[in-house]
Amino acid sequence: MLGHLALVTDSTAYLPQDAVDRHRIRVVPLSVVVGDEVRTEGIEISPKDVAEALRSKHRVTTSRPSPETFAAAYRAAAEAGATGIVSVHISAELSGTAEAAQLAAAAVDIPVRVVDSRLVGMALGACVLAAAEAAEAGHDLDEVAAAATRQSGLTSGFFYVDTLEHLRRGGRIGTARALVGSALAVKPLLHLSGGRIEPLEKVRTASRAIARLEEIAVECAGEQEVDIAVHHLAAEDRAEPLAERLRERVPGLRELYLSEVGAVIGAHVGPGLLAVVVSPR
Repeated sequence: MLGHLALVTDSTAYLPQDAVDRHRIRVVPLSVVVGDEVRTEGIEISPKDVAEALRSKHRVTTSRPSPETFAAAYRAAAEAGATGIVSVHISAELSGTAEAAQLAAAAVDIPVRVVDSRLVGMALGACVLAAAEAAEAGHDLDEVAAAATRQSGLTSGFFYVDTLEHLRRGGRIGTARALVGSALAVKPLLHLSGGRIEPLEKVRTASRAIARLEEIAVECAGEQEVDIAVHHLAAEDRAEPLAERLRERVPGLRELYLSEVGAVIGAHVGPGLLAVVVSPR
């Protein structure tokens, strides 16, 4: 809890644990369904587990938290002394999580502002951290929610996947669906736009796609002060060198986060994902 306000997010923010602890952020987990078995992200299933399930052709889907789960988190925050809650979540275009949070907000006695970040991963995480900074600076409930929304408009997420098949199966592909037929001939770069996954560019090889991903991130960062996150799934050998190159090439870099995405996002993108989030200060 930050002063009299509490922050809640969901497990797809993939915030570093030290940031969660420092700001006392409550994280409500989504679930991954492998076959008929429901597993809680970050507790009962790991990124490695979901990568192996996908490689083994198991049916993998995901599930939002229930409104009751959110309501329990909100009530716990109130019992801990919070007088208001800002709840910041994965894009409503990609998940029903924000909707569940809204239903819960209407069912509890404490004021809750639900923010649809229109983002995911550390792009969502950047919005949560912006809200934390605003709360720590003494801003009120609406101002803290506005800080998260403002950061959403500033933050960009770009990514590469080895195949569009996992996104297609999960229905999260947006207008990039048009690329599926040519997916063997091209390596698409995607981005988050309007809360949806949209095509950005088509590149012929994986190596060129990764090089282009780096260039796009450098161009997006420019000379401004930024935080950058590099995400991957079962692609540490690609992610670490990319992170180091960005560290050298972005003059205004403040923080650089390198992490594997969790099981929920992993289920939709598949092994080989590389993503870069650029979040201006």
